[in-house]
Amino acid sequence: MAPYDDWNKADDEEDEELQDASFYEGKRDVILFCIDCSPSMLEMREDERYEDAVQTCNLMIALEAAMQIMKKKVLVGPNDAVGIMLFNTTKRNESGQAGADIKKGAYVYQPIATIDAPKVMELIQLLDEARENPDTLKDTFPPLTDKRMPIGDVFTSCNWVIRDGAPKTATKRIFLITDEDDPHPGASGTRLMTSARTTLVDLIQAGVAVEPFFISTDDKAFDPTKFYSSVLLPTSTTDLDDIADDESESILPESISISRVDELLAQMRFHEVPKRALFSVPLTLAPGFVIGVKGYGLITEQKKGAYRYFADLGDRVEPVTSRTAYVDQERDAEADKTEILYGMDLGAPSGEAAGESFSDAKESAVGTRKVQLGSRVFYTADEVRSFRTLGLEPGIKLLGFKDRSELTFEDNVKHSYFIYPDEMSYSGSKRTFTALLRTMIKTGKIGIVLVLTRRNASPAFCAVLPQAEKVDESGWREPPGFHLIQFPFADDIRAAPTLKGFRASKEVTAIAKQWIHKLHIKDGSYPPDSYPNPALAYYNAQLEASAFREEFDAEAFEDLTVPKYEMMHKRAGELMRKWKKALLEDETANVVAAPPVSRKRKAETQEQSAIDEKEIRALHEADQLRKLRVEDLKNFLKSKSEPVSGKKDDLIARVADWLEAHP
Repeated sequence: MAPYDDWNKADDEEDEELQDASFYEGKRDVILFCIDCSPSMLEMREDERYEDAVQTCNLMIALEAAMQIMKKKVLVGPNDAVGIMLFNTTKRNESGQAGADIKKGAYVYQPIATIDAPKVMELIQLLDEARENPDTLKDTFPPLTDKRMPIGDVFTSCNWVIRDGAPKTATKRIFLITDEDDPHPGASGTRLMTSARTTLVDLIQAGVAVEPFFISTDDKAFDPTKFYSSVLLPTSTTDLDDIADDESESILPESISISRVDELLAQMRFHEVPKRALFSVPLTLAPGFVIGVKGYGLITEQKKGAYRYFADLGDRVEPVTSRTAYVDQERDAEADKTEILYGMDLGAPSGEAAGESFSDAKESAVGTRKVQLGSRVFYTADEVRSFRTLGLEPGIKLLGFKDRSELTFEDNVKHSYFIYPDEMSYSGSKRTFTALLRTMIKTGKIGIVLVLTRRNASPAFCAVLPQAEKVDESGWREPPGFHLIQFPFADDIRAAPTLKGFRASKEVTAIAKQWIHKLHIKDGSYPPDSYPNPALAYYNAQLEASAFREEFDAEAFEDLTVPKYEMMHKRAGELMRKWKKALLEDETANVVAAPPVSRKRKAETQEQSAIDEKEIRALHEADQLRKLRVEDLKNFLKSKSEPVSGKKDDLIARVADWLEAHP
């Protein structure tokens, strides 16, 4: 269906005057890999991925995961930035280098900077050397042996590195990778734990999120309750004061316990996609009662990277940019943007009103319309914007509540947004949001709201569907919050066709059920996270090979969406052949539907323009006779020797009466 705001689009190329620049802020992503370099991370063991006796260690696994994420970002996030900082090492940055002023025990291997292929190649070379010589990483990054760097100092160093290298409007995250679950045992542990939590709060207030990845092995299991569950802040909407009341309850954010390198790569690739807020608006619960919320998109189509244009100047290649210019056709001169107005196509062309043909008028009077005196057909950019927003400011306004059962499947016509409290804009938002969420879940209610997500959008009515926090066996967490489900407007609704088709016999249907049952999908659902877009993956694989000077093997590329034909035929092939034979023997399969009769113009005969009676009956059963033209109704009545006088409503009633009298 057509988007609601198509009617008042000013131009396909949206002008800067109509854009809300705040919507594009924070679109760059910054990741700082903060990797433990203690002796346990450097302990060598055999790499199970290789048949030969290749040695690996946890530090190598972490660096390889960082390399894979950087290779991906070269293709899909070329404007993003990545850095690597190691801690619990004696190596220091020299004076004048990035990271020279960070805390002792930390080393900035790669400062935060926009992704480029040479940086990734440098890391690939280091990993290749480490596979050939197991002591390479230990010699390059000597570990601290007598003590460990306080985690509070680690967070402080991360804060300084991000402060010096990350843009203010970017999404900033720290990937913390370690295998030590109790970095500060002994009497000083409580003090260092408090210090770490305090510095982490400073990070959070600076807009930096910490996502931990804990490496666990069979010999050394990782227990987050020893230290990190008391340091890392929860991501739940549960208020921190509530946690303090029950110190025995440990709440940890989305930490990932990793036992194998492929698990670390898989989890990092998933978490690599930033949780970017699409909008941040006030939620008005009542007059004078407002909290802050942020909206996130749960589904975003991934597309190929945009091409840039370059001019070949012979001795060099220079990038070129495009710009939009509006030209006055009469003067053949570029018009000033401040003088641009937006005109609506109203009225008739002036030539047509004077008696000229429509085509001649269009050529002679482009853009000229004959409109009644006093009519206004030209608007400024501010006026067009007011048409879209109806004079509303961005925000969400609660209108009331309904029972959960009143929300139907047909109401969901677009991807929903997920909203979460924003404590930074309104103090107390998290506590109020949590109370509302719990109450709506308990009473089985949904909310009805009026939503305007940003200044350049159109208002919409939405359902607010509450979601409780869920954690499955694999550790996957569905966070608590609300889904914003946009309702369709009356203009958006279209009636589906109700033409009847031929029905297969019961025998053929029963045979078809047998092979369909054999090919039933496990759990009866489609897991989208298991099937990457094959066209996008193939394109990125070729681009990656070119960027890093590797040979692309097309035969090695695996398309996970290709059906497993051999397995399908082995499981249900005989039943399919049996069904095909029965289908060929079924008489109804040989009946061919007559092609629909085309609607001709008035100049043609009645016999040519008559609509088939079956089609008229189908429209009558669907209560859609009004879709027929007056000419079609009269032709049908004439063919049945019925009177054809009267208005369209009279003709429709007469056709309906005849159809009901002749079933």
